[in-house]
Amino acid sequence: MKAVIASCFLLVFVLANGGVLSAVDWKHSAALDDKFLVLWSPNENDITFEIQVKTLGYVGFGFSKDDDKVRADMVIGWVDNNGQLHLQDRHVKDTSKDPEMDSSQDYTLLLGYENKTHTVLRFYRRYNTCDPRDFKITNDTMQVVWQYHKEEPASAAGVLPANGAVRGSRPLYLVQRDSQPRPSSRNQDAEQSLQTWDILNKQVRLPMDKDTLHSCRIAKMPNIHRKHHVVKYEPVIQPGSHDFLQHMTLYECRGNQTELESASKTSGSVRYQPSFQCTTIAAIWSLGSEGFNYPLEAGYPLDPHEGPRYYMLETHYTNPLLDVDITDSSGLRLHYTDRLRTHDAGILSVGIDPNWRHTIPPGQPEVVSEGHCISNCTGQTIPNNGINIFAVVMHTHQLGRKVRLRQIRSGEELPPIASDTNYDPNYQEYRKLQKPVRVYPGDHLIAECTYSSESRQAITLGGLTTRHETCLVSTLYYPRIELSLCYSLPSLPTVLQSLGIQKLVQSENRTVTIEEPKELAGMTLEERLMSYDWETNFQYFQEVTRVGTITPLCSTSKGPLPGTGNLEVHYPRILRPYEDATLPCSKKPLRNKLSLLTSEDTDIGTPVDPDSDETNAVERGQLVRSKVSRSSDGPAAGSSSTRSVSLPVVLALAAMLVGGAAFR
Repeated sequence: MKAVIASCFLLVFVLANGGVLSAVDWKHSAALDDKFLVLWSPNENDITFEIQVKTLGYVGFGFSKDDDKVRADMVIGWVDNNGQLHLQDRHVKDTSKDPEMDSSQDYTLLLGYENKTHTVLRFYRRYNTCDPRDFKITNDTMQVVWQYHKEEPASAAGVLPANGAVRGSRPLYLVQRDSQPRPSSRNQDAEQSLQTWDILNKQVRLPMDKDTLHSCRIAKMPNIHRKHHVVKYEPVIQPGSHDFLQHMTLYECRGNQTELESASKTSGSVRYQPSFQCTTIAAIWSLGSEGFNYPLEAGYPLDPHEGPRYYMLETHYTNPLLDVDITDSSGLRLHYTDRLRTHDAGILSVGIDPNWRHTIPPGQPEVVSEGHCISNCTGQTIPNNGINIFAVVMHTHQLGRKVRLRQIRSGEELPPIASDTNYDPNYQEYRKLQKPVRVYPGDHLIAECTYSSESRQAITLGGLTTRHETCLVSTLYYPRIELSLCYSLPSLPTVLQSLGIQKLVQSENRTVTIEEPKELAGMTLEERLMSYDWETNFQYFQEVTRVGTITPLCSTSKGPLPGTGNLEVHYPRILRPYEDATLPCSKKPLRNKLSLLTSEDTDIGTPVDPDSDETNAVERGQLVRSKVSRSSDGPAAGSSSTRSVSLPVVLALAAMLVGGAAFR
């Protein structure tokens, strides 16, 4: 929701009488550091931001493809000593240089002020500005960059003060991100009725001779006597442990109840018996996640009569520097209520089983691997009216660069359920889909992961440690079904063919060696994997893996899905592949006099007459704008004293609004 004023008269009245523009119901917020807060709300075609920074100098906010700020797209703003507000669309070509002015100014100012402690700017821009200097804001992971300084530029030309700027970057989901439910009397009452269940590790000690640890702990459900719904959960991270936590997964357990009860009284173990049958995921947390809020129509069921009574918390720790004397008691906090929602929610995991047959050749900029949830599995478990996927978590280890969840129905590939072409393995947060996606029985789902293995000199195999790789998309959906894991692997014949192996033989001492072709006879499978000429044979490997057969692995809470254990199936036949309909940009670049004089990017679009009405409107409305009234939802710190706005300036701003230059 933008601060939109219906008439110029109303704006003049509000500002002249010391009032404020209407507050925004912000959907998301993030503290980028202890002095920089960003709030934002995505809309249909654009996105509104407000940055609140504890400085009286200039502030900057923008986007980059990586975390070293090369090719960054930024907006720089400040309030000068005359009370004028400046907002400039800029870009960074090189980290050694200050952000340069864009010839096309694509950020529109809505509000700004400065008090005794903070500078606040509110602005919006379109997701796709059609300016090649601007990054498109998409559903992908966006690398957000920011900077601020205690001083402001000396003039409107915007030459930034030398040295002393505070800079930073972090990944964020801007469009598809879990958000807190809007306050209402209904959910406020519900919040008061919530109970909490903490499932925490008990002083897990990280080994001093290994850099990876999977720790498991059995926990018993709270003592409840009827069905409840978990409506949100969050991580509980012990201070100092954040750098060692990779992910935490909570599984339902349906094994021997006596053994589970006994195990729940211990502090945990590295591994539990397979008889515990802890396979169905109940909650998942990954590096970077802040937890999850279920939609108002669904909740995860805690049912003492029909559901599991025991759960297993599996925690993946990493300790690459082998720090000593590290112990941890982190875990998950579940919030639940007896006010049941309409649907029971579940988690369906689609991906590749963590197994050596998942092979990633070294030295490649892009390696594509796919995990299949075959139509046979969805056909047996999904009801005729389908299930609704409303959120996903994507998971790879360190080589992952792109992830998407594809959907094929009757030979037609539908738009991806979720996709991230700028995936960051260190930021695996829940993303809420803008609209739930319906999956019907017989649909074929594909978790597709693209890796960059240029940093590796040897092959990377599938597995659980961070040195191995994985490809997994966990979907949250309703109504709940029995299917919980829907994985696949390349079949053994496909793997052997991709390695140029025709026949294996097992000796009396159980050593597996190659028998055919003759030139490889006597070589072990491991030796073949290590000595294979991946650079020469990479394309052949990818093609064979794609057209060969796959082995599906479909599981429910009761075990493998009947009739799927010994299947070998081919890649689904896609008669109508999905094509992303990208509309061409038709926007005419808007330029202003100052940016034409200071910018080097003169290669964008058709030149615009600097004396035209359109150009002057942009200069008046976006580059140097008079002070707008103080926000009603700004930071509480500091005095309410702000730099004043004279009535002539207010009238000038109102005149600009008549021409449509300031507000939409």
